[in-house]
This record gives sequence, C-alpha cells and structure tokens, in this order.
Amino acid sequence: MNNSNISFFTKPITNTYPYRNISLEQVYKLIKSDRYKEQTKILRNILLPKSARKYKAEHFDYVTFSGTFAKRADKDLIQHSNLLCLDFDHIENLKELKKSLLNDQYFETQLLFISPSGDGIKWIIEIDTQKETHQNWFQAISNYLHSSYKVIPDASGKDISRACFLPHDTDVFINPKHLTEKQ
Repeated sequence: MNNSNISFFTKPITNTYPYRNISLEQVYKLIKSDRYKEQTKILRNILLPKSARKYKAEHFDYVTFSGTFAKRADKDLIQHSNLLCLDFDHIENLKELKKSLLNDQYFETQLLFISPSGDGIKWIIEIDTQKETHQNWFQAISNYLHSSYKVIPDASGKDISRACFLPHDTDVFINPKHLTEKQ
C-alpha cells in the first residue's frame, strides 16, 4: 500500500474537492491529536439528531478511505486504496464490538475508531478490488458481520466516495504495519 492513498477534504461537507492525499498513518495521527477534540466534544453534547448532523457537516474535516479522488464522486475515483470503511451506528456495547472486530479471524483491522457522535465505530479493513468489486466486498462483509456479530454496517459504505468525518479519539487503533515510526 502506498503512503498517500486517501483523499483528505477540509470542512464543510459541501467542499467536494480534496485538499491533499494522505496516508492511513496521517489519518491516525489526526484522530489521536487534539485537532478535532473541541468539535467532537460539542457534537456529543448536541441532543437533537438534525442539529447534530448539521454541526458535523459544517465543522469536521473528512476523508475518503476507499481511494483518492479528483472530486468526491464515485465517477471521479483516481485510484482505489483497497480499503473499506464499515460504519456502525448506535452501538450499545462499543467496547465489546471493538474487541470483537480487532480480533476478527478473517479481516485484519487497519484502523478502528469511535465515530464523531460517540455511539458508533468506524472499522477500516483491506479488500482486494482485483478479485471483486467494492460493492460486492461490502455486501459480502455486511452479511458476514450480521451473521457473526449481529451488527449491520451503514449501507452508505457501499459508495466508494463515501465521506468519513474525522473525530477525536485517543484510543484509535492502527495496524502497526502502517506506522513509519514506533509509537
């Protein structure tokens, strides 16, 4: 995997042109840092779902884990990263699901973090788009996750250009193979 395989976009979500391409390690460092700490804290205290969605859309930078793009649209994909972001919303036992995903016997976690809202998980894994399409991988893995863990990822993950907002999470996990320096 190359070092710049994800497009990074600056807020707001209406900005569909990437600022630059970054590595998984750079995403990890952004999430672990204090860069999004205040926005994440504010978002998690907004009680109305519509207000929370609006705040998130206006105040969080985001990435497209599945590749680099000229513009955030499936048709503007430059190169697929062979990564798939699975998004689990409104999870009752985050710690249990996090542990299960980190120890999954079939899929090696590349990155895992708590979502901006604080009640979900973003799980990034590798796929091989030479063997199957992004959408076929998403459907197969969704079926596997439902039968194995009784969870269903957000259907938006089937979109290659799906935006993923970057929150603050000091416990973000990254597969050590993506680190250029020891933590």
